[in-house]
Amino acid sequence: MELELKKAGADAYEAGGELVLTREETEETILPDYCPDMARVISSGGTVFVHSREARDGQAELRGSVQVNILYTPEGESGIRGMEFALPFTIECEGQELEGCQILDAEVETEYLEVRMLNPRKLFTHCKLIARVTGYRKRPLIYCADAETDESWRVEKRLENQKAVLLTQAAEREFTFSDNMALSPGRPGAMELLSTRVTPSVNETRMIGNKLIFKGIFTIAILYRAEDGECYSSTGELPFSQIMDVDHWTDARDMPDARGGDTRDARGNDAESAWVSVRVDLTGWDLRIDSADPDGHQISVTLYLYAMALLRQRRDLVLLTDLYSTKYHLRYESAPLEITRSYDCFTRRQTVRELLEIGVVVDSILALNITCGPVTPGREGDAVVLRTAASIQALYRDEGGAALTAERRVEVGCRLELPEDCAVTARAICPEEPRGSVGDRGIEVRFPVDFLLESVIISKETCVTAAELDTETPIDTANAPSLVLRGLESNETFWDLAKAYNSTVGDIQAANHLNNNLNNNNINNNLNSTDGGEIPRLLLIPRKRA
Repeated sequence: MELELKKAGADAYEAGGELVLTREETEETILPDYCPDMARVISSGGTVFVHSREARDGQAELRGSVQVNILYTPEGESGIRGMEFALPFTIECEGQELEGCQILDAEVETEYLEVRMLNPRKLFTHCKLIARVTGYRKRPLIYCADAETDESWRVEKRLENQKAVLLTQAAEREFTFSDNMALSPGRPGAMELLSTRVTPSVNETRMIGNKLIFKGIFTIAILYRAEDGECYSSTGELPFSQIMDVDHWTDARDMPDARGGDTRDARGNDAESAWVSVRVDLTGWDLRIDSADPDGHQISVTLYLYAMALLRQRRDLVLLTDLYSTKYHLRYESAPLEITRSYDCFTRRQTVRELLEIGVVVDSILALNITCGPVTPGREGDAVVLRTAASIQALYRDEGGAALTAERRVEVGCRLELPEDCAVTARAICPEEPRGSVGDRGIEVRFPVDFLLESVIISKETCVTAAELDTETPIDTANAPSLVLRGLESNETFWDLAKAYNSTVGDIQAANHLNNNLNNNNINNNLNSTDGGEIPRLLLIPRKRA
């Protein structure tokens, strides 16, 4: 007779495996008519914009562009000129990791970017991109929580309480941000924008009903040319706040940063352990000198953005992991159930100080730029070590007034004490404007690197999937002793003994005058006392009679 199992489930998303893809693009570009001829390329850089992400039938397609910026010395003129152009790209991929995925998380960055002059009016660009793509699909967690049995069958069931962290929501939204930024006071106004950098960061999240509110700051760095022909840099911060619709969530007071109130939701789950992570990516921008400001001190900022939100909650699960009958033969099938037992997200900051030794005398620093590459985790002994390569680019003037660039890549490491069974993913950013000073040996650069980490511990728990009871053939216990005296072995449990000797956990505890509130899962030779009294090294094990 097949037993009826009680199935339970929880709505959840599942992340597919990360795909790492590369793509190379080359292009020749003609300078617009309004740009003077080039004498020399000073520096180049690029910002990646992912315009669209599409997932269908196990395939993914990313479309975007690299906003390439160059600074150059004009032919027959002094000073610096800037130019921007878009290098479009399309990245396609497929794999089992993307089967059934509805949402794509894609991080694309430039691994290599070279811009060289072919002639005074033509440029050649070679760009290598690296993309990390993760798909998210809806996959409810289904498990067996109990089994329907009759008292006369004398079925013993092992029900284990587990705490699991579920990814309950993966949401996305595109939005536009517009504001004005004032240039640094005391400096002349802008006549031409030479280069721009925008770094978004999210520093606050809050759930109210099914609304996710996230706030952050856009850090904007601008290099511009003033009316006197000199170049100046300016940095500003613009705060932003956005609302995103998500599925049902616990009340805002149940979030980790909340104060007071009940800490359990309507289902009785521990809502104190809830996490919301939001990342904001640029999909485009439009920065220009505000035409309404004749002095050129106001910059009109329009940013096009994509927000990706992942919401996690801790849920209490009850799993049927084992069962047997003291009266009839019982057969069952089981399968491993993958559970995220622990999740944490946090930030670790490392401060970097690096000297760029330059073979000429530096007169002044015009601009500094820091770009962090992918993070590589590794384990050294009991610690996890994260490493990333930070690219430093310094634009400066020498004593003769010529604009030059110095570049260097430095390794930045972060050491963490984390459990061995912990898996770590991370990315690195430079969240603040770097600082530089001119010295006798070159340029000293100081900047912070934030490692944004996620750590998870995943375990596989055995869960019953099917069970069959043979009510036609009772267990023959006629020749078996009614009482067994048995020594304990390392890591044995009451359940192991009861199942092996056709007894029950309750009968063993009663026969040995032990409190039935004892922990039944970990009994070993070194365990001498609990709140239920001392556990003897030899136990009386009574057998059940049919």
